[in-house]
Amino acid sequence: MEGVAQLEYKDWQKADLRVAEIKKVEEIEGADKLFKLTLDVGEIGTRTICAGIKEFYESKDLANKKIAYLSNLAPRKMKGVESQGMLLAAFTDDEAKIVLLALDSDIENGSQIG
Repeated sequence: MEGVAQLEYKDWQKADLRVAEIKKVEEIEGADKLFKLTLDVGEIGTRTICAGIKEFYESKDLANKKIAYLSNLAPRKMKGVESQGMLLAAFTDDEAKIVLLALDSDIENGSQIG
């Protein structure tokens, strides 16, 4: 794809992708697009992330949903909340539509994705 940097295999191996289950969805004061999500990542434990999906999902539709999660992204403060990773989603070029990546059957929280 033109304009997209190539990733070396050794760099891809650094990404720790895991299955996580959304256990809690919270509003973030002053955030129009962000939800605060509490994730169960199996033996890794519980993690908190901020996700800019508020205009595409209602909180009730996210609870107990299993997602693909990038666990080793450096933490980052967003609207005063430390986000400890990132969920994976597909989106259109203009970001008019965002869809969470879904698993086609159940697997344990914390399972590796590769």
